[in-house]
Amino acid sequence: MSRPRTESRWRLPVPHSLLGRMLLLTLLVVLLAQALSSVIWLSQLRASQLEGLVASARSLAHSMTASVSYFRSLPLAYRPVVLDQLRSMGGTRFVVSLNERPLDMQVLPATPRKQAVIEAVDQVLHQRLGAQMDISVQFVSPADLRLFNSGLKLDELPRSWAHYALTLEPVNPPVLVTQIRLAEGEWLYIASLLPEPYTSLEEEGLPNQQLWFILLTSSFLLLFIGLLVHWQSRPLKRLARAARDLSLGAEVEPVVEGGGSEVVEVARAFNTMRERISRYLLERSQLFSAISHDLRTPITRLRLRVELLEDEALQAKFGRDLDELELLVKGALQCVKDTDIHENIESVDLNQILDCLVEPWLAPDGNGRVTLDGAAQWPYRGKPLALKRCMGNLIDNALKYGERAHLVIEDDAKAFVLHVDDEGPGVPEQRLEQVFEPHVRLAGHQQGYGLGLGIARNIAHSHGGEVSLQNLREGGLRVTLVLPRTAD
Repeated sequence: MSRPRTESRWRLPVPHSLLGRMLLLTLLVVLLAQALSSVIWLSQLRASQLEGLVASARSLAHSMTASVSYFRSLPLAYRPVVLDQLRSMGGTRFVVSLNERPLDMQVLPATPRKQAVIEAVDQVLHQRLGAQMDISVQFVSPADLRLFNSGLKLDELPRSWAHYALTLEPVNPPVLVTQIRLAEGEWLYIASLLPEPYTSLEEEGLPNQQLWFILLTSSFLLLFIGLLVHWQSRPLKRLARAARDLSLGAEVEPVVEGGGSEVVEVARAFNTMRERISRYLLERSQLFSAISHDLRTPITRLRLRVELLEDEALQAKFGRDLDELELLVKGALQCVKDTDIHENIESVDLNQILDCLVEPWLAPDGNGRVTLDGAAQWPYRGKPLALKRCMGNLIDNALKYGERAHLVIEDDAKAFVLHVDDEGPGVPEQRLEQVFEPHVRLAGHQQGYGLGLGIARNIAHSHGGEVSLQNLREGGLRVTLVLPRTAD
């Protein structure tokens, strides 16, 4: 049959276990908390760095004003001599020259830090030298730096003249160029670098030490949370295993009460429920044993008395009533017997069970009454005799009402699925659920108690599975047995 097509949407994979979900939630919370704290810490760090950068720029500007005042105090003829002496000495903080005009250079793009430095230097220079002074402050790359009227580059000068003051290889940070008009046709040129640690003027991201700190703290937190959840979930796993074994009718020892207070309360309630169920099953078994013993004797005695009757018509009526009564008693006892199979839970080879069930109906030429397609991929933990009776009832029902049985197996990590298709007339839609009730038979001429499907469904329910019916579009009935695979 065609199945409705569903749209495939991408979904975030979510772990199914409690440990996986707790670790995922903890990881998300830790990452969010670390991200928020890092953003706050980084913003405070950048604010403090900007404050220190402005203070360093102001100090540099004060040094520039001292140099400007010194050159203004020198006679015009002495100024070139002093500049030559400074260049010969080398290692000075500034590179100073006198030019006829301001040098035109390619300015670096403005950033918040560069703009703050330029504004601070310009403000100090105008305050100390006078608001009417013609001053130009800008940042230039070392590769585009020009030093004299001739436009010489930094690399074209002797290293002792400028390299010690204006290069910091291999970083090569931007150079602060200040040009101040001293007189007509006389511009004082001052090139300098900002002091450490403000040389690069770039806003850095999180330091490697901070990233390692976040990584280590998150790893240790996840490790301890994982150990804690694993320790607390062990009682829950024991409880789940005991509940599954109890649902299959196995003898279950009381669950050890351990873990948190809530888990202890659940284990205590489970142990109480286990005792009540065990007592109920024992009382039910004793009750049906007593009914079997008490009813068989009077039914047999009534049959003997019926045979002594001389009226054959009356004898036949009593015989039919006794047959019906005996049929009801045997059906009830068989229903209890077949659904309450006391077996140990073990690993069951479903392929072997199916082979035993279909082998009598197979033919060498492949035209037998039963066909089998597919195989179980893994063993199944359950009651072997009960599972054999469950699948045997489904096959017998298909052969009884549909002449042939076609078995199809679908098996994966989630569930073992067995489809049993027959070639019969099917079941009316309004009676698909009614046929699971005891003593309900659609064909009155067929022999039996009408318990096969009901017993099969009860056995499937005891294993956490289900038996369902579906009429095939091409004719016949499909009985589907689903047995979920539960991880231990």
